[in-house]
Amino acid sequence: MPQDRELNRWINLEKVSVLALDESVHGCKILTQILRGFGVRNVRASTDVNEARGTLISTPIDLVIADPGTDGDGIELLRWLRRQDRSVNRFAPIILVSGHSTPSMVRRARDSGANYFVAKPLTPATLLDRILWVARDKRPFVEVGEYLGPDRRFKDDGPPLGGAGRRVGDFQIEEEQKGAART
Repeated sequence: MPQDRELNRWINLEKVSVLALDESVHGCKILTQILRGFGVRNVRASTDVNEARGTLISTPIDLVIADPGTDGDGIELLRWLRRQDRSVNRFAPIILVSGHSTPSMVRRARDSGANYFVAKPLTPATLLDRILWVARDKRPFVEVGEYLGPDRRFKDDGPPLGGAGRRVGDFQIEEEQKGAART
């Protein structure tokens, strides 16, 4: 407990608005209690994707934490949100939490524009760490074809040696530096 009090002195999540979505009533209550323990006062909890969609249409949200569910409805909600041109929540950070963290589910989440994927069971410390990571994340949002979400590149090292960059902002290495790096 003293650690939690020390943490709350440095991180104030009191004014953050969070949408918590979990198809399980029990899971939704646990997620809500964890968030309230972090000091979040405005938690919009939902066990229904359509209800969550209504909240996202009508209310500005700072963070979405959602379980994609076994049928993937949470991922469909994520795709829907990212494609809402006029929504203030289109670029809201989204953390998906799931007990079904198969590689295909993680890929679907990433390819749909999720900021982060956390496997259940999760601890409050892990969730807080991911929330803080997303808050500090400086990656720009990109829209390429069907994808809209955070740039999936985590490093800014430029293209591999010998390869040309694919983006305007890619760091380019001079020819003599390429030769020196190979030796």
